[in-house]
Amino acid sequence: MNAPQPIPFKAEGPHPLLHEFPIGEPYPVASLGPLRNPVETVCGMTLAPIAIPAQSALAQASLALQGHANVETLGGDRPLSLFALTIAQSGERKSSCDALLMAALRDFEREQACAWRNDLIVAQNAQALWKGERDRILQKAKSDKGEKRNEAQANLDALGAEPLLPPSSDRTVTEPTFEGLTRKFAEGQPSLGIFSDEGGQFLGGYAMNHENRQKTLAALNDLWQGNPIRRTRAGDGSLTLFGRRLAVHLMVQPSVARAFMSDPMAADTGFLPRFLICEPVSTIGTRLHARTTRNDAALADFSSKLKHILNAPMPMDPETRELTPRILPLAPAARSLLVRFSDAIEKQQAKGGDLAYVTGTASKAAEQAARIAAVLTLWGDLNAPEVSAHYMANAITLAQFYLGEALRLSDVATVSLDIERAEVLRKWLLESWEFPEIVIRDVMRLAPIRALRESQKAKASIKLLEDHGWLVRLEPGTVVNGSARKEAWRIVRHQDVV
Repeated sequence: MNAPQPIPFKAEGPHPLLHEFPIGEPYPVASLGPLRNPVETVCGMTLAPIAIPAQSALAQASLALQGHANVETLGGDRPLSLFALTIAQSGERKSSCDALLMAALRDFEREQACAWRNDLIVAQNAQALWKGERDRILQKAKSDKGEKRNEAQANLDALGAEPLLPPSSDRTVTEPTFEGLTRKFAEGQPSLGIFSDEGGQFLGGYAMNHENRQKTLAALNDLWQGNPIRRTRAGDGSLTLFGRRLAVHLMVQPSVARAFMSDPMAADTGFLPRFLICEPVSTIGTRLHARTTRNDAALADFSSKLKHILNAPMPMDPETRELTPRILPLAPAARSLLVRFSDAIEKQQAKGGDLAYVTGTASKAAEQAARIAAVLTLWGDLNAPEVSAHYMANAITLAQFYLGEALRLSDVATVSLDIERAEVLRKWLLESWEFPEIVIRDVMRLAPIRALRESQKAKASIKLLEDHGWLVRLEPGTVVNGSARKEAWRIVRHQDVV
């Protein structure tokens, strides 16, 4: 009997750094109800992924409406405020979509700023007169005695409080600190939005640095919840502001989003789970001009509706500007739908369930649905008496989409920046580098991203590619490009694996 022949050795080949992540579901644009037409219009004009204008429209509607009502939820009455995070690479036309939908808001802010400047002059003159009269009464009281001082007190009481300056007209800010946002709420409108098509400036800015992040996250969480703003400082004393509302829409590039979503503090504080997150499939390469469409009437209707709501007086205390919004109840059928949705989501959060690893986001899904339903309801009719089952069904569809995106992107967020850089280097070596070997100096001089031109990051990326089999370390002294090298690597290409 012949001895069995040994199995020939076959190289295993390199291992992928990244596994393929599933593509997200199509955005359920039909569930946007009265916001659908303007969203599809902007999509037709820009050919951007439809989720981008959808996020903008929802966030702007939330900003306009959040001062007018709270909505009944299964956990009590809550604000209509929505926090949205849109993830898309550079060139995806985020700014173009946002600008088309924000045009009416920007026009409104300009008009209000002009009126505010006129009101400010009148108020400053009134203050000057008030201060002059008060100084006259006090000066006279210094020289008078007895009963005349009592007369001075009566005159001061009759003079009343100092005239207030008009609140600033701004409705949006881009990258505020906690202190700046508090001051804006104290001196300006009780309903504000943090809106930025370069959201990385906020997420990477002063308010979110290591020293300030926890304070900022806690403050924004409170505003989402409708809690008062409390600030205590040794220098300027304490300040408590009730009845303020905040909507947020941040548009960020994937690398910024990954860093934010992988930050334990953002998740553990409950800040990240408050966001409606989506990362749509890119349309770059398919946006042929011949395919663009226009519907100016739909965009004009959106602008007209937005201005109408923004011009509607918000219910508030005239002195403290504390909002006193009405409660928008759920129709019985709408509440029944929300209960069933909430119970289904709760079951999936159990150990081993589909949502067991995103419980922070999942536990807020029913409330997000109620908020979205209220926004759609009041956009359709600012005086609507309740949330109907129709709008609740639409909102639940949208909440399910956002929950699915959160679940999908939770895996993506675990990919470290080191691995992302190494993947960029791997693709560059295989697709653009024409030589069979590579040295660190070549990476630092010619790599396609700036981060890889730093020695420590270049070495880390090379080490990852070596560990995964894409690079093989050569013996010290190996000649590469005519010179003996202390460190050099051979690039493993697919054809090298036999």
